[in-house]
Amino acid sequence: MKRTLTLEDFYLAKVNDIPDNLAKGIGHFNVFKLDDYVGKHSKPIPYSRKDFYKISLIIGQNDIYYADKSVVIKEQAVLFANPQIPYSFKQIDENQSGYFCIFTEDFFEHFGALKEYPMFQPNGNPIIDISKEQICSFEAIFLKMFEELNSDYAFKYDALRNLVFDLIHLSLKTQPDIVSSYRESTATLRVSSMFMELLERQFPIESKSQRLTFRSASEFANQLNVHVNHLNKALKETTGRTTSQIIADRIIQESKILLKHTNWNIKEIAWSLYFDESSYFSNFFKKHLQITPNKYRSHPID
Repeated sequence: MKRTLTLEDFYLAKVNDIPDNLAKGIGHFNVFKLDDYVGKHSKPIPYSRKDFYKISLIIGQNDIYYADKSVVIKEQAVLFANPQIPYSFKQIDENQSGYFCIFTEDFFEHFGALKEYPMFQPNGNPIIDISKEQICSFEAIFLKMFEELNSDYAFKYDALRNLVFDLIHLSLKTQPDIVSSYRESTATLRVSSMFMELLERQFPIESKSQRLTFRSASEFANQLNVHVNHLNKALKETTGRTTSQIIADRIIQESKILLKHTNWNIKEIAWSLYFDESSYFSNFFKKHLQITPNKYRSHPID
């Protein structure tokens, strides 16, 4: 797998220039018209993690590779990408259009709970299919972003943050089933969010020297200073799954990424994922996917 794509890499590839404010260590935001970067001579976006968030309105047929999944956009969709999960997309036809905005996590510091929304959760659905009738509503938000970004309004960045949340809420309103599963009490949701934050902080695995710190439900509960039963109850209410199931699913997701996109051997992958013996990892992987790691590497399945 390619190294994490930075904002500097993005700007050098797209506009051959790096904005001054990237070097100032402050939050960053920008918006673009997708039409300027797609077409007959465009290249597929390489499969990698990016160190920034990206929300794209994609109009046209595309193959999306996100984490360990492959999805086809047949007409139009909104893609929510975050720094934890690698992704790429390749256009299927030449008729492409849309918009996208990029921003750093720092841009939202002390402004809303961005990572708590379903599309930014590790096992959430980052691709929201929309109808042709809904395109205009999304376009209007992106056009308003251009307007605000080019204005002299003193609070334009707050306005831009609100417009990002407008995109999120408009997308969620098209998926009522997703929203209903996240209607939980504040205390329960807070425990779940803290757990997910602690879990995701261990990823991505990007070097052979990197290793998970926590893997068991009790280890996470101790770090969060709650009883493991309380953690299980909170996660069961908010996600429908136990702590151990969520941890296992996230490890499986990362192991599939490492098997598909690195040349690390099984022992190296096992060690990085907190397995002392490669045989333990192989048994764990086969238990969840009914296939050995070596066979999965030769013939990946979604």
